[in-house]
Amino acid sequence: MKLTTQRIIAMFMLVIPGLIACFGFLKVKDSLYDYFVSFGIDGVDPSFQFWKFILGLIMFLAGTGFIAGWTFFRDRKRNYVATRFKVKREKPPKPTKSAQ
Repeated sequence: MKLTTQRIIAMFMLVIPGLIACFGFLKVKDSLYDYFVSFGIDGVDPSFQFWKFILGLIMFLAGTGFIAGWTFFRDRKRNYVATRFKVKREKPPKPTKSAQ
């Protein structure tokens, strides 16, 4: 039962940022679409919804970044990443020759 609960919590920890990223993408898309569509309407002065665009971009980058970070650190833990991304371990100091 404990493992099932942990997996459900982990699933929600990935689904919620995914939904935030999707909602942010829709905000960005809507602000750009509304701006370009308003050029075709004669009676409307085209204005760009800057704050809606910025909010959507922040939401998209935050959700995507969380999922990417989750995947990266999970793969690093399981040793699936390239050698340049692996955790570097410190080498023990070399023994020095002492004068006897």
